[in-house]
Formats: sequence, C-alpha cells, structure tokens
Amino acid sequence: MPDSMAEYLQADMECEGLLECLHGLKQLDKEVFRTLVESAEPLTVDEVADSVERERSTAYRAIQRLLQTGFVQKEQVNYDQGGYYHVYRPTDPDEVADDMQRMLNDWYAKMGTLIQEFRDKYEREEEAPQAEVATSE
Repeated sequence: MPDSMAEYLQADMECEGLLECLHGLKQLDKEVFRTLVESAEPLTVDEVADSVERERSTAYRAIQRLLQTGFVQKEQVNYDQGGYYHVYRPTDPDEVADDMQRMLNDWYAKMGTLIQEFRDKYEREEEAPQAEVATSE
C-alpha cells in the first residue's frame, strides 16, 4: 500500500484498490468481498471460509470489517423448527459507490481546509514599511 497521496496518484490502481485506500481493508477482505460478489446466492461464514481457504474465525473477522464499511449486508434465515443463521451478500454497488463518493467529497473538503490553514500559518507576512524616523539636526 502506498504511503503518500503522491504514491497513490502514481500507482496503477484497480477499482478494488478503493477498498484498501478508502477503508483500509486487507487483501483477505477483498478476497471475501469478491467471493460474495461472484456467488449467485448469499453465503454463510462457513461457505466463505471454505471458498477463501481460511479458518472460520478469520473469515468472520473479514466479514465483520466488510459489514462495518457497508460493503456487505447480513440477513437472518430462520429454521422452520426454530433457530436461525446468518448469510451475507454484497451491498448494491451503486450504494457503495455513492458512499465512497461522499467520503471522497468529505476528504476533499477537509484537505482544502487544512491547505488553507497551512497557507495562513506559513504565509510570509508582508513586512510593514518602517516609518521613517525624523532626525533633528
């Protein structure tokens, strides 16, 4: 992951890079997200874990990060005899893209404010002309 904005702008990025750039998601998170997107049906944590070849608890943590960022939706499925389990599906891409656009707009506004604060703080003050001192001879 690039360390600076200049490095991000110079790097070749794919759209999935937004998951990392805007939300700090890890490679596993991207794999889990891709698995959910490619599935025709919502998946359980166990199904996701099998697909990404990781332990259930590891897959669960990745799903939780995706839930927190809004990339994934959780649904409850009820058994006829009582009890339930959860399945996960990707959030609508338009909804996710709108959220990312809002985040980018907020970031842009904040950076604009910080740049102005930088200008104000470090701008060379124009030196006021010194008053000529009248000397009496």
